[in-house]
Amino acid sequence: MEFEIFNKIAAVLEQRKNADPETSYVASLYAKGEDTILKKIGEESAELIIAGKTRDRQAVVHETADLWFHSLVLLSHLDLGPNDIILELDRRFGQSGIEEKGSRS
Repeated sequence: MEFEIFNKIAAVLEQRKNADPETSYVASLYAKGEDTILKKIGEESAELIIAGKTRDRQAVVHETADLWFHSLVLLSHLDLGPNDIILELDRRFGQSGIEEKGSRS
């Protein structure tokens, strides 16, 4: 599998900004605003935690996909995209987590 799927999803999410909220789930999230998008991310995070705690591997995969999807919705809402995250991960690669956290202002 390629990670290109993130860019494909991002392109669809951009298109949904102009879609009818009555016929598009993503358009309805955009229409309801940032608080609704953030709430969905919180819900999906909690569901992933529960799946991880129960060690249900299929549920972990499913809930991670839901969390990543809704995170992509937030990125799009903020006019960001997957490449912004890839660049940040690349910047951090090879750096100790302790060092990286200490470098944040």
